[in-house]
Amino acid sequence: MFVLFFLSTLLAIFLEPWNWSTREDNEMPQPPLRLIGKHELSLYDGEEDSKGLYLAILGQVFDVSKGRKHYGPGGGYHCFAGKDGSLAFVTGDFTDIGLTDDLSSLSPTQVVALYDWLAFYQKDYQPMGRLVGRFYTEGGQPTEALKAVEASLAEGQRLKAQDLAENQHFPACNSEWSAASEGRVWCSRKSGGVHREWVGVPRLLFSPGSSRSRCVCVEKPSTTGNPNLREYQGCPPEAESCPAGG
Repeated sequence: MFVLFFLSTLLAIFLEPWNWSTREDNEMPQPPLRLIGKHELSLYDGEEDSKGLYLAILGQVFDVSKGRKHYGPGGGYHCFAGKDGSLAFVTGDFTDIGLTDDLSSLSPTQVVALYDWLAFYQKDYQPMGRLVGRFYTEGGQPTEALKAVEASLAEGQRLKAQDLAENQHFPACNSEWSAASEGRVWCSRKSGGVHREWVGVPRLLFSPGSSRSRCVCVEKPSTTGNPNLREYQGCPPEAESCPAGG
């Protein structure tokens, strides 16, 4: 009887409907991320007798062996191998001073650009773990420094969205310059990369509290109600083209 009970129970288990693809996370369990120290990472610089070819960006370590011609000895980006040189991805300063993970000098929009680089590595290269140090603790938890960078990222994304909205509302002018003249700016139905039904007229758009300005196209009638817009001097208010020196 016990044997029959055992066999029936085993059969019920195997016949029970179950599909691995219906797991709640729809994935097999992933191994925990490996924690890598700075000294260990330095052993993966691709040089002779090194352990491999890794780099880190924002504390995330990637195996870049398949890009050896770029990251290996003699490659244009070999300076990134075996370290976290996050700052240099934005500044282009490949000196020992510039190849650092100290991001305190970056603006929010520069942090957005750095995360674009991170997304590139996440897409194209195999992740190997987390670098213990500025961005991750010995327990693999995010540090206050990483949280500060993530806050800067959120602000940069907000500013980027704001700029996109402004560019839709105030598309950039077309422009041309020559040694013989001061150049000109003009509007068209696709200037600034914004396709629209109206052409618009050139205006100077000033940043609030700043003397900096850029040429934008505004729909006629244009400047009413916006104190940051100014007409080009010597150019008729309704003209679609103006001398750039206004």
